[in-house]
Amino acid sequence: MTSQSEAYARFRALHERPSIFVMPNVWDEASAVLLKRAGFEALATSSAAIAFGLGRQDCAHAVSRAEAVGNGTLIGSLTGLPVNGDLEDGFGPSPDDCVATVEAAIAGGLAGLGIEDSTADPARPIHDFDDAVARVRAAARAAKGRILLTGRTDNYLHKSPDLDDTIRRLIAFAEAGADVLFAPGLPDMDAIRAVVRAVAPKPVNVVVGPASGPVPLATLAEVGVRRVSIGASLYNHAMTAVAEAAAALAAGDIAAAVAGMKSREISGLLPG
Repeated sequence: MTSQSEAYARFRALHERPSIFVMPNVWDEASAVLLKRAGFEALATSSAAIAFGLGRQDCAHAVSRAEAVGNGTLIGSLTGLPVNGDLEDGFGPSPDDCVATVEAAIAGGLAGLGIEDSTADPARPIHDFDDAVARVRAAARAAKGRILLTGRTDNYLHKSPDLDDTIRRLIAFAEAGADVLFAPGLPDMDAIRAVVRAVAPKPVNVVVGPASGPVPLATLAEVGVRRVSIGASLYNHAMTAVAEAAAALAAGDIAAAVAGMKSREISGLLPG
């Protein structure tokens, strides 16, 4: 069984390579072993997929720290791969909340985690700059040398498409000790390029690609992106397949419900 320190060392090494890598987001043990079979070297959880699978809303503090970390723990223990936890805002507004989340992630065997500047409060969706930096700084002190910390700003996800403020926050997160920087929803390749240049040499994560539409992995690599995550895309893809099969079944097409992978194939990937 891979120890937390071993998983962290392997995960850090992936970021230190010159080449880009994809870190797909999974939501349960079966999806995790399928991605491992496909050859991926690290996995991430998805807060949206976890919440939806539990019948709850994402980004609403509807999933607990224990549930989110536990999901990553099971995925890591089953696959033996480094797992990055999508741990949202650190499960609370204060720096101490973020520290508690870092400690829980380490105890749970995770190799990395992200701390966002979102608040789960629709009236005030993003933490003020100083508070956001203080939270990342506290998390970075707890994480240093033990787990890889991603500092993330969600400006573009909360209708605040201010590239200057996004870069200002990411630079501050980097200076506060974050190992990786991440701003989901960047509008185009020019914005991604600007972020990469601003925080260099620290690695940048991009989710899928620019908001203008997916681009080839080679295009992201050319501008210096180091890590690509997928967010809830694979979960959404799976749910699309379920919805399509359900519609066909409701119309009387039983064959549509039994198409796809067989139970024995999935079972063969799981421990006996």
